[in-house]
Amino acid sequence: MDNTSGVGVLDKAAVVLSALEAGPSTLAQLVTATGLARPTAHRLAVALEHHRLVTRDLQGRFVLGPRLAELAAAAGEDRLLAAAGPVLGALRDHTNESAQLFRRQGEYRVCVSAAERPVGLRDSIPIGATLSMRAGSAAQVLLAWEEPDRLHRGLQGAAFSATSLSGVRRRGWAQSVGEREPGVASVSAPVRSPSGRIIAAVSISGPIERLSRQPGRLHAATVMAGANKLTEVLARHAAQQDVQNHG
Repeated sequence: MDNTSGVGVLDKAAVVLSALEAGPSTLAQLVTATGLARPTAHRLAVALEHHRLVTRDLQGRFVLGPRLAELAAAAGEDRLLAAAGPVLGALRDHTNESAQLFRRQGEYRVCVSAAERPVGLRDSIPIGATLSMRAGSAAQVLLAWEEPDRLHRGLQGAAFSATSLSGVRRRGWAQSVGEREPGVASVSAPVRSPSGRIIAAVSISGPIERLSRQPGRLHAATVMAGANKLTEVLARHAAQQDVQNHG
């Protein structure tokens, strides 16, 4: 392993966490990704689970746990969340609809930031709300760029198809109309890490009466601009960190 600290068990635990950054893994997949012996990978994953650094999804696969987000927030290092508030607020004001930021957590997506429409009929999704990865435009975005095997598993029981996800990749945004909840429409676009991986989805949502049955026509450009703004913030911060580390 590269960049070893000299404390073997910590190095191996870090390798396990890095492997899970790519998404849910069975024990066999974890062994393959880390190169660790099966008993070692299992022992470390279970130990990390005890400390909530790792948890399991509905299929029993290992996924990153909630403690990591708590630590990031406590350290003030979560640049995405820090930048999300103003971006979502501007998106709400521009579209006059509620705006959200979703992250994937195993078989679900979690609302990690939101800007609610202050008055009138709205789609209210509170921070911390856990929604399905089987329906909705944010779920489409979070799944569309996954590796083929993960994408195929994610489509099982989903309200959308492989063809629709191909369209999402081509356009760079997704829409849904009554897919997650009757009467609700939404538009979402991806936020990328500096390495290009999809790490979150920016969304607006509201009643079909206002958003119409083609909400992307109305708001896709604006939602994409908001998502791109967050991608740029992360890239800029990564570049600054790189300069500091190598300066």
